[in-house]
Amino acid sequence: MVEPDQPSTARMIDFWLGGEHHYPVDVAAARAFEQAYGPCAPVFRALRAFLGRAVRGIAATGVDSFLVFGAGVPTMGNVHEAVPEATVLYTDVDPVTIRLGQRILAGSDRAGYGFGDATDIGTLDPALLHRFVPGWGRRPVGVVFLGLAAFLDDETLARTLDELYAAVAPGSHLAIDFDTEELAGHPEALAMMGPAFRMRAPASFGPLLGRWTPTAEGVVPVTEWRPDGPPAQVPDAFHGAVAVRSAG
Repeated sequence: MVEPDQPSTARMIDFWLGGEHHYPVDVAAARAFEQAYGPCAPVFRALRAFLGRAVRGIAATGVDSFLVFGAGVPTMGNVHEAVPEATVLYTDVDPVTIRLGQRILAGSDRAGYGFGDATDIGTLDPALLHRFVPGWGRRPVGVVFLGLAAFLDDETLARTLDELYAAVAPGSHLAIDFDTEELAGHPEALAMMGPAFRMRAPASFGPLLGRWTPTAEGVVPVTEWRPDGPPAQVPDAFHGAVAVRSAG
């Protein structure tokens, strides 16, 4: 694989998580962001821990297949490692990330990686969907939607979540996160996120879910969603929720 000359958010996060699938260009970008913001590893490790608790909670309801949008690098506690008995289809829109993910998962018969744009579920490969998310539309599944809401405007996000709601079977679950206004106090770091990045006040998160019904925990800081012990003490950068598609 040719070493990329542009950093990738997915590989920067892999670096912060302590993974092995990143390059010097990603480390340099991660260090530059930390100069503007501060330590990022604890924040992203808390978010990855939320992912693990969320998908294990979903699996406990009987769901045994997951569709992951904006998947990034499929290691360091990603879905198939958190729920190894499940089948998982990882998707992304970045071709370099997709190739990396396919290389990592080449020996797996329970997890695959392909192109998928969360805002247009028609872009999903039907063959991959059939293989790794069997019964799509007929059996409950878990949909993982982390790291995406911050790059969609309210109208696009609401439409996307409603289309996903309509596409999945009743009893399906959605794991989602939202970026708070944490970066407002760090203008240099905020500028690095680009013009598409959207911070939101926590009060706005719930209504954006539309017909999806949050579990009893609601939309809370990710460290506070069913913590395994005392919640990690990290900046309140992400709120998260698991929501359900009702039988109606």
